[in-house]
Amino acid sequence: MTIKIKLSSSDGHSLSAFFSAAPKKAKGSVIILHAIYGRTQHMSDICDRWAAAGYNAIAPALYDRIKPDLVYNYDKRGQELGRSSYAELDENCILLDIDAAIKHFKPNNKIIISGFCTGGTWAWIAAAKLSFYASINFYGSHIPSKMDLKPRCPTILHYGNKDLVVPFEDVKKIKNKFSDFRVYVYPNAGHAFFNPEQENYNKSAADLAWERSRKFLDKLVAQK
Repeated sequence: MTIKIKLSSSDGHSLSAFFSAAPKKAKGSVIILHAIYGRTQHMSDICDRWAAAGYNAIAPALYDRIKPDLVYNYDKRGQELGRSSYAELDENCILLDIDAAIKHFKPNNKIIISGFCTGGTWAWIAAAKLSFYASINFYGSHIPSKMDLKPRCPTILHYGNKDLVVPFEDVKKIKNKFSDFRVYVYPNAGHAFFNPEQENYNKSAADLAWERSRKFLDKLVAQK
């Protein structure tokens, strides 16, 4: 079950986070970065899902840098406000907040970074600049403009072929440039296909992306 905790970044900033603990000894720990709408209930559900799969999970509230517990509605206005808030965030500060989540899990060194939409963009940047065991990326929205960076850990990415935020041509560019990563493309799936709270939810694509993500991690932790 998800609880709310407080994290402290090294610059003195305090932020809240959802946290779910694995019922037994954890196989590893997953940091989950939210989309432009903020740390919605969907993030709590994902934390619980990872915990049930045997991983500790934490979802920091990255918008706490702007206003505590800032969450927007899943509508056009919420999308506009979310984009504005995303643009306000400073990369160095976000990396400090992600590092605060990393420190919450230490000394466990099997720490995974994951993210959705703009959170997928931050996960991509963090995986390139910080140290992680693995990276799981769901429709990272700005990765096509961040291809000068490359995650330094095993990575998988999930995109829908009907994504209007990240066109399929851009997904193909990611797939071609990073051939050592697994880039999964889901037929008839749009942006945010994993989120049952949004209209683009595609259950079959979401279920398959989850199974691939879980098996990806389980295989990694069994090897090392």
